[in-house]
Amino acid sequence: MTLSLPTLHAVLAMGIATYLTRIAGLWVLRHVTLTPRVRAGLDAVPVAVLTAVITPMVFMTGPAEALAGLATALAAFRLPILAVVAVGVVSVVGLRALIG
Repeated sequence: MTLSLPTLHAVLAMGIATYLTRIAGLWVLRHVTLTPRVRAGLDAVPVAVLTAVITPMVFMTGPAEALAGLATALAAFRLPILAVVAVGVVSVVGLRALIG
């Protein structure tokens, strides 16, 4: 595999942009007081992103993934997010082995 100079520049530029975006967010949050409503909205972002990533897979693949998605959704009502991810991974692997 070869890495051309324009590709290297693009990767470095994306890394710098990502770093600056994160630092800017931390800087802004240091100087702004968040209202409870905004804090609640920010607390919901990880769940929303996880849902947006997983939902297409659940509806566009086979029955094993659909059943694993159901198990994961049910687990989400009671468990913390890391446990929910673990339930999803274990259930999809197990169901793929059983169902195919």
